[in-house]
Amino acid sequence: MLTNDRGPVLEFQKRTGYLLVAALLGHLLLISAQVSSQQGASVLETTIFGALSRVQALTAWVTQGMAGAWGNYVALKGHRTRADALQLQLDRLGVELQHANAQARRAEQLEQLLQLQRTELPATMAARVIAADPAAAFRTVTIDKGANDGVHRDMAVLSPLGVVGRVIDEPAAHAAKVQLIIDRNAGAGAFIDRNGAGGVVVGADSDAPLRMEYVSNLSDVAIGDLVMTSGLDGIYPRGYVIGRIEKVERGSGLYKLIAIRPRVDFSSLDTVLLVSGPQPATATPPSRSNPAPGVPAKSTPGPSLPAAPAPRRPASPPPPAAPLP
Repeated sequence: MLTNDRGPVLEFQKRTGYLLVAALLGHLLLISAQVSSQQGASVLETTIFGALSRVQALTAWVTQGMAGAWGNYVALKGHRTRADALQLQLDRLGVELQHANAQARRAEQLEQLLQLQRTELPATMAARVIAADPAAAFRTVTIDKGANDGVHRDMAVLSPLGVVGRVIDEPAAHAAKVQLIIDRNAGAGAFIDRNGAGGVVVGADSDAPLRMEYVSNLSDVAIGDLVMTSGLDGIYPRGYVIGRIEKVERGSGLYKLIAIRPRVDFSSLDTVLLVSGPQPATATPPSRSNPAPGVPAKSTPGPSLPAAPAPRRPASPPPPAAPLP
């Protein structure tokens, strides 16, 4: 019962306290509004202005920070988009540059082939390499010209840099297999351009894929000498480059040990030339019995042989005698 009687009293005391605090605050506000500061403004106005200015400053800082962050985010996103577009454009330009370089190399190769066709005597036809034999023991490539194009076995195959190889086996209608000069079963008659020492160039399974055999130990051979085809094998025309001597040693027998670095890069063959026409005859020095055209033969002292008598015509039989009367 006592608890129930004290409840309204406590509630009344709380309300009285609240009213007292409100009255004090109102009184304080009234006094602040009436009292002026040194600048002439009321204390209440100055206090409220100071408090609101703090709130406004905080609000402005938060707003500007959010606006700056958003602007930076949008700008960064735009820069990222432009960077992606520029990177895509750069990639496309890189591909186009590679294509242009490939076209330039292709044009240079064709120009070299055209120049070779114009300057060299044998008639040639161009062909493209379409496949290569992956076996290291048999180094061959396949070209896109065959029997229907006039290709036949043992045709010489050249490039603007030098000898490539020869056609082996019977060609198909529109394809043929070419044995590279570096194949271990390949060979070609050759000579050293500096001194004319002759020999045979064959394929070798070594770092230098060619070697030259049957060159006498007495011959003057030096590293860097140019080795060319001699034409004596009946396949390769004379005077085409095979490679340069990379190593030379005196052999234990009669012949030197010579290693040759081929001039043609067989790993990047693209277009080749087949010698389709007859090979030019190898020039021979004029002899006394066969002088050069336009040069009269010189007479040599010594006994001259009598000229052969001119053939006599057979005598015709005498006419028959007339009968006596």
